[in-house]
Amino acid sequence: MPTSEHSRGGASRAGLPGLGELMTSARERARVPGLAVAVLDDTEVVASGAAGVADLASGAPARPDMVCNWFSMTKVATATAAMVLVDQGRLGLDDPVAAHLGDRWPPAFSAVKVHHLLSHSSGLSNPLPIRWVHASGAPGPEPGAFLDRLLTHQKKPKFTPGARAAYSNVGFLALGEVISAVSGQPYTSWVAAHVLRPLGMDATAFRWADVPAHPRAAGYMRAPAILIPALRGFLPSGIVAGRVDGNVTLSPFEVDGAAYGGLIGPVTDAARFAALHLAGGTLGDVTVVSSDAVAEMADIATPGRPYDVGLGWFRHHGGGDPTHVEHLGGGAGFWNVMRLYPARRIGIVIMSNTTRHWDIEALADQIADLVRPHPAPGRGTP
Repeated sequence: MPTSEHSRGGASRAGLPGLGELMTSARERARVPGLAVAVLDDTEVVASGAAGVADLASGAPARPDMVCNWFSMTKVATATAAMVLVDQGRLGLDDPVAAHLGDRWPPAFSAVKVHHLLSHSSGLSNPLPIRWVHASGAPGPEPGAFLDRLLTHQKKPKFTPGARAAYSNVGFLALGEVISAVSGQPYTSWVAAHVLRPLGMDATAFRWADVPAHPRAAGYMRAPAILIPALRGFLPSGIVAGRVDGNVTLSPFEVDGAAYGGLIGPVTDAARFAALHLAGGTLGDVTVVSSDAVAEMADIATPGRPYDVGLGWFRHHGGGDPTHVEHLGGGAGFWNVMRLYPARRIGIVIMSNTTRHWDIEALADQIADLVRPHPAPGRGTP
């Protein structure tokens, strides 16, 4: 992997001319404290870099190995972990969810199958994940009990399961419990053992305490000082730390319900996961999941709004480059994207330490064009 040079508040450049300028320009336009990028060409990391700062108070520069909350990019890892069980013949995509969760699963959702959870087509509603976080070091809720509490509010499907896609964090929390039930292990242990560790993603975990000594990116929310008391009342204790340069600083925290958004790690590790999918499930001499499973995950077959969905991956409904798949990851303090262009053999992962939903996907497209320009209409892929 190329090394990167870092400068205080500036950009690092490695292996891809023009990458530093794109990062710096995007960061300044979006008023993002810092961002980190990893670029894949045919499963190899050809460039990694960073721009801005990981910590506004100290001025510590952003680095490609700085650790961020993944948030919903985790869902693709959850989907991959489920497909490992499918490959092993222990889980079926057509299995009723109730067959694995039993009486815990609401009778009104008896028609929901495992593939409906993966494709966000279960009809489960999507309550805002308000306060679904806890400070690092504080105990979080037991995953099963957390899901059970949320399911009490699910009275009936919003639509016939399978009819369309409608994004639901609750669906992926349920998928995490299915993985636990089938594997006989906690969801987090199964993902670590069968996805993270085989790929050498040693700087990625579900708890800050389990992340090795890598630089940490502080998460930020842009807000006036007058709102800090309200934010302290709104978020669980110990998360709002203070304010610097117009941004509220968030202390390290973890999400409640790891399966929908709990991973924590650097963009460099996320690039290894993206490379696995570009490589068809086998990276180097390590096979994590079958090529058939990878292809099925990337088949964007269920239409919906705002996303058309595969099994984990999605694409904005009816728009954008139809040759890409992606997953965004956003919440308090961070905004990220993992985007693959399978036909062009390119992958881009970007993580930024801001709550602001800036146009991160446009930056991914610009970086992809540095690697290999998008073919003109009517021409084949180079």
